[in-house]
Amino acid sequence: MATVSSSQRVGVVGFGHLGQYLVERILKEGADLGLTLAFVWNRDPAKLKGLVPDEFILQDLSILHKQVRCDLIVEVCHPQIVKEFGSLFLSHAHFMAGSPSALSDASLNQELRLAAHKHSRTLYVPSGALWGGQDIQRMNESGKLKGVFIRMSKHPSCFRLTGEALSDWKEGEGRRVLFSGSVAELCPLAPNNVNTMAAAAVAAGALGFAGVRGEIVSDTALADSHLVEVEVTGCDGFSVNAVRRNPAALGAVTGSATYASFWSSVQGKCKLFFLSKIHFM
Repeated sequence: MATVSSSQRVGVVGFGHLGQYLVERILKEGADLGLTLAFVWNRDPAKLKGLVPDEFILQDLSILHKQVRCDLIVEVCHPQIVKEFGSLFLSHAHFMAGSPSALSDASLNQELRLAAHKHSRTLYVPSGALWGGQDIQRMNESGKLKGVFIRMSKHPSCFRLTGEALSDWKEGEGRRVLFSGSVAELCPLAPNNVNTMAAAAVAAGALGFAGVRGEIVSDTALADSHLVEVEVTGCDGFSVNAVRRNPAALGAVTGSATYASFWSSVQGKCKLFFLSKIHFM
């Protein structure tokens, strides 16, 4: 187990709504929690001006290891950043991937696990909007987990899809199932929308991305919330069904309750380090 210093330096990669929320919380409350801001990076650094003190603005992610001392790097922008910089992050600090859909790529998943082991770091996955994730993880570790299915229903304006599945949607059309299948297949289709499912696939390690089933549903009736339904099955007829309604504005990729959940994961991670593995928070 690593030794935890009195103050953990946290770098934030991405400055969308979630990134802004995390930076604000660290700047306002971090001192009382043993957290300090190490750096903030955004694809367009101009958007940081006036919102982030100049001394914390990082211009180039590729040389962060030469410029910044950091204990934890938190990515909250896009799975492509996990793919391009994940190994570099782990060579420099512990890494929390806010876009775990990137881990559906088996080769990248293995690459990051090897990097974590090589550098005695941890790749953390926050629970986000997933309800009961730690219970899923415990069932998985005990060998009693048999199946996980997650359905995420959102207003069509909240989806960011790589294909043409929503190119013809019309206001008031109702409910449409966009995809149903393995989370491994779903992550490339909706990389920004299914991080909850990806987190479940990490928690359910024995099933993995190919074994966890997912479904995304476009529903124009969901004008003010996202709906997450989780079905878990175990041994001897055991099952749990959970429904989570996450308040969200039209067009919002992330529901409002997820912000506090993510902040809780950051705090929990900084209290204790687990080395050389993926750790679900």
